[in-house]
Amino acid sequence: MIPLNLGIRAHDLTAETREELGHKIQKYGFSHIQFAVKKSFPELAPDLTSISSGTASYIGDYLQNMGIKVSILGCYINLASPDPFIREKELAIFKHHITLAKDYHAALVGTETGSVGNGYTMKNFTEEAYVAARESIIELVAFAENFGVTVGIEAGINHPLHTSALARRLIDEIQSPNLKIIMDCANLISLDNYQKQEEVVFNALTELRDDISCFHLKDFVIENNQVKIVPVGTGWMKYNQILSFLKHDKPLMFASLEATTEPYVLAAIEKLTEVYHIC
Repeated sequence: MIPLNLGIRAHDLTAETREELGHKIQKYGFSHIQFAVKKSFPELAPDLTSISSGTASYIGDYLQNMGIKVSILGCYINLASPDPFIREKELAIFKHHITLAKDYHAALVGTETGSVGNGYTMKNFTEEAYVAARESIIELVAFAENFGVTVGIEAGINHPLHTSALARRLIDEIQSPNLKIIMDCANLISLDNYQKQEEVVFNALTELRDDISCFHLKDFVIENNQVKIVPVGTGWMKYNQILSFLKHDKPLMFASLEATTEPYVLAAIEKLTEVYHIC
């Protein structure tokens, strides 16, 4: 049987060195990671635009020699800031990561679309917010095309890109093979739709099927009238559709645990493996 190609967000593992990180990745049987050097090894990244190709190679070459892939080079920035100075600075950070992707041996550089305000705001659900994010993404994708790098965009319920339909629109409007979607079905869950999560997941997988590059696997509960993200296997997320998609539609697609720290990792792997086998 084709295995579940499972990875993890690197900074959800506690590691002081690349060697300790590599050992833990292998110990848990992960084949790949989402990696952000500033979050895992902040001393190697005094500033996000000062990360050197030497640093990227120091991490990327070591992991590659261990058979570990950087499936997502994480560079989560605010693509939708209404402040042009902030937006220019954020785009510069992402472009710098694009130039380093090959040194990390990374499959793509990923981000969400951010916010037009500080945190949650209804303004994120406007056409203006979507257009602002889209214009930033157009600029990044054009830059990435020069380096043969893929830009991965992740939708999030409180962001300008907050539905699978908007993600579909984004792909259709930009029309570049260097733009793909990072699919996180838990990110599409809201107070309004959590009781229809199977429909939300079905629509997302159907609308974006061939434009998904990789998956984030998260879990959620509703607490204090809010969606709360919890470790995989401890909440209300139903993984059957997702794992069936990964098994039958897109075998060996990268899928990463997220918001699942070490005390929960083994149980999460067991839960996902159990569902994957019966899909």
